[in-house]
Amino acid sequence: MIFSAPFLYNLEIISKMIYQPAEDSYLMSRILKEQIPSLIERNPDLKFLEIGAGSGIHLQTALVSGIKQENIFSSDIDKKSVYHCNLLGFNCIHSDLFEKIKDKYDLIIFNPPYLPEDAREPKSSRRNTTAGKKGNEIIIRFLQQAKNNLNKNGKIFLITSSLSEDVDFRNLGYVAEEIGCEKLFFERLCIWELSI
Repeated sequence: MIFSAPFLYNLEIISKMIYQPAEDSYLMSRILKEQIPSLIERNPDLKFLEIGAGSGIHLQTALVSGIKQENIFSSDIDKKSVYHCNLLGFNCIHSDLFEKIKDKYDLIIFNPPYLPEDAREPKSSRRNTTAGKKGNEIIIRFLQQAKNNLNKNGKIFLITSSLSEDVDFRNLGYVAEEIGCEKLFFERLCIWELSI
């Protein structure tokens, strides 16, 4: 696909206004590249959903890892991210978690805001990083809602941080397995594979 110069210029401007990939995004991308091929082997029509698509990095990873583009769906609470992901050619809608999501999916991923509130953080970045007083409130809301949109035998890949309070996956009705971690100098990021 060839894009015109004005299109690429607009895409570049918008991409600078949205949440940019960092260590957590790259960790999720690595795990997706490792896990998706075997998931597609079992289910060639795997339906994929990302909550909080941001820059679209994971949508692109899902596509290059073999998920059919028509089976890749996403949402974001930030309208600029929705617009950006749609410009990239992906189906992305504006939604607060599962508020406007009706279908069921085989793989749902979420790289949530996971940091506890910090009064020193600028208000402009809090929506992208802060998940409440304990840092796990958005994750808990996500998990309470996700069950309604997960196909039988479906999986959820979710990132957590050692800086936030632990989530009791079992109490929320999930079986959890840690499938990837990365130790940074100030925190430990982990990706969990969850099933019902």
